[in-house]
Amino acid sequence: MITWDSLTAAHVQRAMEEYDRLGATRFFAEHGFAATTTYELVREDRVYPPKAILGAAYEFATGKRLASGDFEGGKTGAVKVLGKLGFTVRPK
Repeated sequence: MITWDSLTAAHVQRAMEEYDRLGATRFFAEHGFAATTTYELVREDRVYPPKAILGAAYEFATGKRLASGDFEGGKTGAVKVLGKLGFTVRPK
């Protein structure tokens, strides 16, 4: 079971900045995730794949890489964790 205790909003923001810098294709290749199909993380006028961003943020926070299958991306997973950190995630 993954604990998200060490993850902060700053780690999530860093992951979003990396996504912006690398672009979607390279970000997914480097962090081992894919595009979102159900939800989108919203910041200002940009949208991000919540599960991929959360996975990268976890790696920044802990130094441990997660695979997509290691945690849920939906309402009870990434959406919930990101919401608790103050981020907006909405259905696509």
